[in-house]
Amino acid sequence: MNIGFDAKRIFFNGSGLGNYSRSTVELLSRYRPDDRYVLFSPRPGNRYGFEVPPNAEVRYPSGRAGRAAPSLWRSYGMASDIRRSGVAIYHGLSNELPADIRRSGARSVVTVHDLIFVRMPELYKPADRWLYTQKYRRSCRNADRIVAISLQTRDDLVNVWHIAPEKIDVVYQGCSPIFYEPAAPEQRAAVRAKYHLPERYILSVGTIEERKNLMLTVRAMAAGRLDIDLVACGRRTPYADRIEQYAREQGIAGRVHLLSEVTFTDLPALYQMSAVMVYASFYEGFGIPILEGLNSGIPVITSAGGVFPETGGDAALYVDPHNVDAMADALQRTLGDESLRNDMIRKGHLYAQRFREERIARDLTEVYHRLL
Repeated sequence: MNIGFDAKRIFFNGSGLGNYSRSTVELLSRYRPDDRYVLFSPRPGNRYGFEVPPNAEVRYPSGRAGRAAPSLWRSYGMASDIRRSGVAIYHGLSNELPADIRRSGARSVVTVHDLIFVRMPELYKPADRWLYTQKYRRSCRNADRIVAISLQTRDDLVNVWHIAPEKIDVVYQGCSPIFYEPAAPEQRAAVRAKYHLPERYILSVGTIEERKNLMLTVRAMAAGRLDIDLVACGRRTPYADRIEQYAREQGIAGRVHLLSEVTFTDLPALYQMSAVMVYASFYEGFGIPILEGLNSGIPVITSAGGVFPETGGDAALYVDPHNVDAMADALQRTLGDESLRNDMIRKGHLYAQRFREERIARDLTEVYHRLL
């Protein structure tokens, strides 16, 4: 098969959408080496060091107008380049397809990650909500098939935008294979020194924003008088200032460490050296840090309801993301009960197997075959 991908986020996005895009192309190129892949990028560049697989090529706007206005090219000028490339399938990896995709001659599939901007509109500017709704809903209507990264996202598409359920395939996300293996002792020591990590800590991974709900963990530390540090890795937003102010007021500022510039390859060691990982988000499309924690052999505490039981299965502890006492209790149990910890770690290893790359590659390939 000849398959084209929207490659903007492969080369220019370091967050979840970029990681998903890179990992999808990497795993397909390994498990389907006889297929050909074309990566459509709006401009030259490779900010995150992505190694283009030998069975893939990168294409840029062929016309002068597309090179002058690459953003417009992604929406309204890409179809002719898709047609010239000879791909049979075009896959939009991050919620959107070119508006003119039907002129490309290719069958189309779009991955939809979440509808958080619909479910939690207060977290988004009105202009952004309007733009996302227009682009993403149009893409779902134009696509021949839709990949939802969870049952939660599939149900949102059906119930909120009234997309026909028979048009949607659920293909779960995985996490990078770098989380599958233990970090070497020297790597752990180097990471501990690099980030000045405390000896024992709770770990949180994700953008430090209101939706991720880091404040719950900080409040639980104070309420439960937990003698342990917190290390939070993620891009700062103004919400981080509120976290730090609250920690100062409670006299625990010295035990709350917010790291905003963590190298991705350092994350496995950060996970594996932690005592427990907490992911108390209010709403997600999937929640990859949960899976990273399970693969890293550490206990995971996450939110009750929503998508989280899909990602954490029977391995995680679940708490009401509004309940400080429940979080404090879950932390005390996880930190103090060795039998519980070992059981969570064992179950986490088993449950994480269902999200391994070979299964994701197989499920995506089935979607492509269904299109053809």
